[in-house]
Amino acid sequence: MKIEHLEEHINDYKTSIKTVVDKKTLWQNKTKNLISNTLKAICKQYDIGWKVQELNWIGANEAVNITFDSFPKELMDCINQIPTFQFIQGGALIFSQSYSGDVHTFILFPYVEQIPIDNSSIELEVHSPKDITKKLIIEKVDDFLKEMIKWEVPSTKKKLGY
Repeated sequence: MKIEHLEEHINDYKTSIKTVVDKKTLWQNKTKNLISNTLKAICKQYDIGWKVQELNWIGANEAVNITFDSFPKELMDCINQIPTFQFIQGGALIFSQSYSGDVHTFILFPYVEQIPIDNSSIELEVHSPKDITKKLIIEKVDDFLKEMIKWEVPSTKKKLGY
């Protein structure tokens, strides 16, 4: 094999690096803010005890999530009737940019000792930052709420806890 045979793969490699840089730039300049602002608008319109977090892991990967932080204010009277009731914080919908620049969406469930660790998360989808839209974000929040409802009130076939 001659050294000239490497040229095609050298060019492909340069293109792949440029693609990653373009995705990370789009995330930084547009996508991250779109996700954050959309999730904050949802929190403001529907105050059910959740909040938005922006995370930066190891300086390379970033994420934006919406998580259940407190019990919904309008339901406080309900829990006052049950002195032993304990709200389980957690549960999050996460939009996380990977090393390749793609955005992974996944759900983390609240941590409870009685629930096996293999039921702690669900990976939803992977998207290019250019494909993230307000509509997609809202759809993922809808998916998250459906999964949290199933987690809170599981079917008898998949009993959680006691």
